[in-house]
Amino acid sequence: MRLTHAVRAGAWLLIGLNLLLAFGAIGLLTRMSPAIDQIIERNGQSIKACEDLITLFALAGDRPFTEASREKALAAVAKIRGNITEPDEPAFLDAMERDLVAAFRGEARTREAVIGNIVQLSRVNQVAMVKADHQAQQLGQAGAWGVMFMAVAAFLAGLFFLRGLNRRVVAPMEEIHAVLRAHRNNEPMRRCTGTNLPQDMQAVFTGVNELLDQCQARTSGGGHRDDGPMRMEG
Repeated sequence: MRLTHAVRAGAWLLIGLNLLLAFGAIGLLTRMSPAIDQIIERNGQSIKACEDLITLFALAGDRPFTEASREKALAAVAKIRGNITEPDEPAFLDAMERDLVAAFRGEARTREAVIGNIVQLSRVNQVAMVKADHQAQQLGQAGAWGVMFMAVAAFLAGLFFLRGLNRRVVAPMEEIHAVLRAHRNNEPMRRCTGTNLPQDMQAVFTGVNELLDQCQARTSGGGHRDDGPMRMEG
């Protein structure tokens, strides 16, 4: 029956929209979290390495670096080099590495230049973390609007489906129930009526009316009368 297919299609549409809503929300969260976490983690490592370098220079003061301090400083520089995420980082990092050996020897002017480049590197990574946080907020807002849009679409589809179900199924079934109840209450002239019904439901109305006509004819002991109640013809 066409009506059955329509009801099934509407039900599957609602199920599909709700599944789309659920998987869309899950996909948004799984996409957002790892990317932001990776950016923040790498920038955080670079900032920590910059802080370690500044601490080593502060401890050394005007004195040359010891071998142990030199190794720690080179390890921190390597960590920064391995965590480059921003386009401005290489220039400051290259400038710092050019003067690093002289700064290890305790040359004051070179040490100040190296510390300045370290501070700039730290600042670049801090700005990148702020940008990552802003992007996360924007992505979260866009995702929230997207989820709301899908929820509204599912809600409207549900209302449309329920309205169609009420018009095509519920109301006609209530009409049939009312006609049969009237027939049991000795109101034999009542018949199913309706307009703009699906063909399947029109056929049901016609069948019910014909059965009631037959029952009335048998009860009255005669055939169908021309002046009997008019049946719905569609």
